[in-house]
Amino acid sequence: ANGGKLLVALDLPDYTRYAIPVARPASERHESTRQLGKLLRDVFRRNAPQRNFRYFCPDETNSNRLGDVFEAENRCFVGPTLDADDHVSANGRVMEVLSEHLCQGWLEGYLLTGRHGLFASYEAFAMVSASMTVQHVKWLEEGIKLAWRKPIASLNILLTSTCWRNDHNGFSHQGPGLIDTVLSKKGAVARIYLPPDANCLLSVADHCLKSRDYVNLIVIDKQPQVQWLDMEAARRHCARGASVWSWASNDDGRDPDVVFAAAGDVPTLEIVAAAWLLRRHAPELRVRVVNVVDLMTLYPREVHPHGMDEASFAELFTRERPVVFAFHGYQRAIHAIVHGRPATERFHVRGFNEEGTTTTPFDMVVRNGMSRYHLCLEALRRVPRMAGRAPALVTTCTEMLARHEPYIREYLEDMPEVRDWVWSE
Repeated sequence: ANGGKLLVALDLPDYTRYAIPVARPASERHESTRQLGKLLRDVFRRNAPQRNFRYFCPDETNSNRLGDVFEAENRCFVGPTLDADDHVSANGRVMEVLSEHLCQGWLEGYLLTGRHGLFASYEAFAMVSASMTVQHVKWLEEGIKLAWRKPIASLNILLTSTCWRNDHNGFSHQGPGLIDTVLSKKGAVARIYLPPDANCLLSVADHCLKSRDYVNLIVIDKQPQVQWLDMEAARRHCARGASVWSWASNDDGRDPDVVFAAAGDVPTLEIVAAAWLLRRHAPELRVRVVNVVDLMTLYPREVHPHGMDEASFAELFTRERPVVFAFHGYQRAIHAIVHGRPATERFHVRGFNEEGTTTTPFDMVVRNGMSRYHLCLEALRRVPRMAGRAPALVTTCTEMLARHEPYIREYLEDMPEVRDWVWSE
């Protein structure tokens, strides 16, 4: 009943060994969760003597690009096996069954008895066991008040196959609601991370696997995606929780005309691409790009222990400049988090609007008004002195949006200008 007394810390490998080399931002695309799968494989290997780590997932381990774990461990199945079965044994420590309730319930019991684990799910279907997440949070909120109850390993939830990239599944698989569920819980326990690339994901995962008495929600997609930061930059960024990406900005450290902010992998792509377009077509507009990896840093400090003080918040977002914010989840979440900050009416949030279908990646951001072209037009609208001063960019944005739907209907893929975009100075 007091599993923390039995807890043995995981023997974790150096997560930087799994880094993707990034010579310059946005020049290559990789599957970010693939790197996490390699790290988890070695977590299994290094902790084999203790047998105190398990991975829990519906039948999606390979789909979520985490299949490298099968180089070290098997799926657990205690019934009769066939020769055709793939990595199955009675003593396997990968718990894979198509029931989110079972997977999360097994993990919660495993943690409460002093062991460690990770639950991975398609994003939309984590809502199947959302009430279990809530109950575990509540148990932790009360348990940490008792001095005799020893800390246990955190409940780590990884959401992938996200709402923005369900190219083959569609609207039924598009729902970022667990973010809202965890946001509603007390800061003493709840954590939400939105790493924008593989190296940030590795840094976040290392932190979460070492943590105690938290519910850590990590959200990142499994599809090939742009890689932004080398490992050292990613480590610093994750330690801060949110930071200015000066290489993507053109404010030269001065007061910007507009702040572009993003939380989430796809929002980050659209924000940086929008800043790139503005740099080329409206260079007189000073743009600051801010990326948020630890969502709770946006809270005031009195609300969450990770929250920024007012001076730090103003250092990122200024005190009065308009902020165009692209967010992985529902817009209302950002408005609720920044409530109480200076001039919150200047935050203009774009996010998931319950618009979706089986379609191309870029069509999802267009449908939800979060494309790079929508973001450029929003920035121009919010800076009065830019009224009528960037007609070529306005024309480009409106024409590209007009071209988009006929193109994807004819070719079943996104326009080359979008699909093949990379960052350049």
